[in-house]
Amino acid sequence: MFFDEAKIYVKAGDGGDGCVSFRREKYVPFGGPNGGDGGKGGDVYLVANPHLNTLIGFKRRIHFKAQRGSHGRGKGQKGRQGDDLFIEVPPGTVARDAETGEFMADLMGEGQRTLVAPGGQGGRGNAAFATPTNQAPRIAERGAPGQERRLYLELKLIADVGIVGVPNAGKSTLLSVVSAARPKIAAYPFTTLEPNLGVVALGDYTSFVMADIPGLIEGAHAGAGLGHEFLRHIERTRIIIHLLDGASADPLGDHESINEELALFDPELARKPQLVILNKMDLPQAQALWPSVKKAMKAQGQKAMSISAVTGEGVKEMLRSVAEMLESLPKEEPATAEVKVFRPAEAEKAFTITWEDDAWRVRGAEVERVVAMTNWDLDEAVQRFQRITEAIGLKAALKEAGVQPGDTVRIGEVELEWQ
Repeated sequence: MFFDEAKIYVKAGDGGDGCVSFRREKYVPFGGPNGGDGGKGGDVYLVANPHLNTLIGFKRRIHFKAQRGSHGRGKGQKGRQGDDLFIEVPPGTVARDAETGEFMADLMGEGQRTLVAPGGQGGRGNAAFATPTNQAPRIAERGAPGQERRLYLELKLIADVGIVGVPNAGKSTLLSVVSAARPKIAAYPFTTLEPNLGVVALGDYTSFVMADIPGLIEGAHAGAGLGHEFLRHIERTRIIIHLLDGASADPLGDHESINEELALFDPELARKPQLVILNKMDLPQAQALWPSVKKAMKAQGQKAMSISAVTGEGVKEMLRSVAEMLESLPKEEPATAEVKVFRPAEAEKAFTITWEDDAWRVRGAEVERVVAMTNWDLDEAVQRFQRITEAIGLKAALKEAGVQPGDTVRIGEVELEWQ
């Protein structure tokens, strides 16, 4: 079975906690604070590995967690940073947030990688809070939690040429003749249940990758037949070989129907360069159809050729035409090693206040991070949190929303009582 979709859970490492410590040595009566900061949690990356060609590895493992940062210690010792986690995926993988549908990355080139979950920052130790007016702070931060999310991975095969056509047009036979691929071939529709890839070598240091897509029928874009599950793989191809069945009663009708399905699935597919090929020229029926097919394609401005995949008639000429078409297309720029995901800074500072389940619920990236990093066992840390809520406008916003003494306010995993 061909695995080209997967859902996985990723969790970046939490930051290490900061430390409250004071220098205590003989003859050093006023050593001062020396609590170290916690280490940053490990990030989670997706990395394109050219040795992979399906997402089957995620059938057995779907949970991935990066290492957390170590806690800070006395004598100013900073905690160790957590190791980053690299999840390998095949080139052509598109990653989206499974819950929001947010686009994350499209990994095309070898070694290309993208950050999908940043690790939490380490909490500061009390040495970081020392000031001329507060020379012995008893405050430290907890490490920030690493980001966690569910990802939807979708694989779109990377091939130079895609073969499309109705069932039993001879797509798999053609691929087996021109490459070392050995797809299943039989005399009944829908023999091909998954895409097949083959490398075509012309002997003059020219080669390209060809993909055989399962047969398409009318309504494929809406889920009819098998081909709709694999139409996404044609999006990566640079050229489409539209293989017509020479044994069909109406190959021109098949041609029009398949092109319509491609356009309905993605209008860009209809604009890709096409080479129309009438197959099965070893049959008298195909020989009789060829003049009308050739004339119709010429009228539409389409390049058309005839072959017999079984006997090899016209196959070499077809491959040379494909190579010439590929050579004439603009060169694709190589993929950069890193794909950056940009997010506006304003979204981090924004927060919302709603009334849920007899309590006020505050949501916002920055305010939730501050709550998670506050050590509620330390009085100075609680006082600092109060100052932050005033500075970012949360206190005023809660009053404006109608909060009353005794009301419960939930921020992240913490419940607070308004006083």
